Amino acid sequence: MMDAKRLLALETMVLLLVGAVSGAAVDIDWLVTQINEPVRIEERLNGKEIVLSNGLISRTFRLQPNAATVAYDNLMTGESIIRGVKPEAIVELDGKKYEVGGLQGQVEYAYLQAEWLDSLTSDPNAFRFESLEAGPTKERFAWKRKRYSAQTTWPPPGRSLVLHFEPPGGILKGLTLSMHYEMYRGIPLLAKWLRIRNGSDKPVKLNTFVSEILAAVEYESRVEQPAQWEYPNIHVESDYAFHGGDPKSANKTTHWVVDPQYGTQINYLRKTPVMLESRPPLGPDVVIEPGAAFESFRTFELIHDSTERERKGLALRRMYRTIAPWATENPIIMHVRHADPKSVRLAIDQCAEVGFEMVIMTFGSGFNMENIEPGYMARMKELVDYAHSKGVELGGYSLLASRRISDEHDVINPETGKPGGAIFNNSPCLCSRWGIDYFTRIKTFIERTGLDLLEHDGSYPGDVCASTSHPGHCGLDDSQWRQWKKITDFYKWCRGRGVYLNVPDWYFLSGSNKTAMGYRETNWSLPRERQIILGRQNIFDGTWKKTPSMGWMFVPLVQYHGGGAAATLEPLSEHLDAYGAHLAQDFGSGVQACYRGPRLYDTDETKALVKKWVDFYKEYRDILDSDIIHVRRPDGRDIDCILHVNPHLKHKGLAMVCNPLDRTVSKKLRLPLYYTGLTKIARIREQEGKERRCQLDRKYNVVIPITIAPKAVTWFVIE
Repeated sequence: MMDAKRLLALETMVLLLVGAVSGAAVDIDWLVTQINEPVRIEERLNGKEIVLSNGLISRTFRLQPNAATVAYDNLMTGESIIRGVKPEAIVELDGKKYEVGGLQGQVEYAYLQAEWLDSLTSDPNAFRFESLEAGPTKERFAWKRKRYSAQTTWPPPGRSLVLHFEPPGGILKGLTLSMHYEMYRGIPLLAKWLRIRNGSDKPVKLNTFVSEILAAVEYESRVEQPAQWEYPNIHVESDYAFHGGDPKSANKTTHWVVDPQYGTQINYLRKTPVMLESRPPLGPDVVIEPGAAFESFRTFELIHDSTERERKGLALRRMYRTIAPWATENPIIMHVRHADPKSVRLAIDQCAEVGFEMVIMTFGSGFNMENIEPGYMARMKELVDYAHSKGVELGGYSLLASRRISDEHDVINPETGKPGGAIFNNSPCLCSRWGIDYFTRIKTFIERTGLDLLEHDGSYPGDVCASTSHPGHCGLDDSQWRQWKKITDFYKWCRGRGVYLNVPDWYFLSGSNKTAMGYRETNWSLPRERQIILGRQNIFDGTWKKTPSMGWMFVPLVQYHGGGAAATLEPLSEHLDAYGAHLAQDFGSGVQACYRGPRLYDTDETKALVKKWVDFYKEYRDILDSDIIHVRRPDGRDIDCILHVNPHLKHKGLAMVCNPLDRTVSKKLRLPLYYTGLTKIARIREQEGKERRCQLDRKYNVVIPITIAPKAVTWFVIE
């Protein structure tokens, strides 16, 4: 943290200078102070250029003789993001590739000088710029707010810029291609996508596309070939994501590749990967019928102002709160082990008594959302209505991709022409007749019963399918795109109805609410004391890139993956120490867990313990759901600590401290308070105790004395 603070001080000086030059109010830290600088779209050079800027980043387009990005600037550091001009996109239509916009003639690709721009020319074979339009941002899809969430605006405030292009040389008449850009207020973030409308009388096939191309400034210069390159300090991801529980593993569209025009790079083989391409791994290979339109996935570009891990994580988490604000919904959920009415009613009653907010009929419970027999749906609606009468929501589990249906409906391996060899070995094709019927059944079930939540296990992992007989896709090349559209359209439908989505893959940008925080399932069969420390490590490690509300943890009230009596909490009243530790670290971190079992409590003492931590969470919910600063990772050798921060709340911070040792620990604890927004004095109290005034040092830290009992947890509230 010390090095980061020095860096921030230097960066603030840069911000002042840049703000003075650009006229933008960037002399404040956007991660601490809310920036109300509006997003602006301004003409320059008598209409020859147009600039999209929010005071933190700016993107400049030259519009003559064709449209192209000629500057992309990090106003927070004063640095250029790009070193050269590239087309705005590349599309392959009916087997022929076309550049979209772009300018030719740049001789040197190590840097780009403004005086070169007037000499650049347009490729006569490229799509040519015709017009532009500007307006407000628009929601990607509807979000029905049914439950507690952070106070965020949807759609995020900002501005939209659309550049319209026409095909070259009189070909593809009636076709219009539009490049869309959105920039958001108060965050260095830009979204980009393309849209093609076929106004002709003939169908056009879009074989593939590249929707973003950036000749980025290299992060490192290496003469030799390293084992692993370091890429430019930009976070790029799209909503075309699957088969991954984090943004990196689920990212299928971000490609850092060699720039063949960069001939003066110092790498001897000229293999430095400094050109960004955002493109699908396959296809989409879709036919755009006359009068129809195609819209690509959206690429989001988050520009970092630091290389420090915590600050980059804070920026990423702010991005998700901005463009996927439903991920801040964070209901307290019990996973009931059996789905018969008696068991579900007991779970609902207990949840209502202690303040839990949702019940899931979990995997293995016997619940079947594919069963749309009227009598079954009527019984489930009765349970939903009963839950609602108690102020509790009710949901259930459905397995999708990691299962076998039949040779007719499973994905077909392109190498063998048969089922098998998919990511989960066998998996149904979402565009088979079974897949199409599956989504119809799930929608029908939700509509008829009023179910509040879907836990969608084995969601679409990105399988391709070589079948030519499935009704929802034509063949291999369009199979991935069509299946992704099928599941994400369904998730967006759920989001518009307020259906909460637990999905163990990275579908946040398409409407899902939560994925696993990250843990090994078999670890929940280990002895209880090991589960507890491992769980805290999972939370500490998982919240570098996720907000607390984005990841679920697990509490095995009954046996899970084995382990017997040493691993489980039942009988609950006999393991109050371990149960309390789970409750404390989950609620204290703002991370909701899968409390999986038949009941939440078995005695009045157990009930009081559960209610104590639920009440604690609800009292401090705003700050506990806020960002985590990682103070000390759990290792079982000393106290560990996380610090929740939010400069916009009354409670600016809340530090959770745990002592895993068998002895009392007394020591001084350093708390980094920079991201609380406090600058001089912090008022700090332990739990509900007496408040003390602490002076921040020049690095925005305070040092407080603590004494914590063996195997205990405490917290400090900061105002």
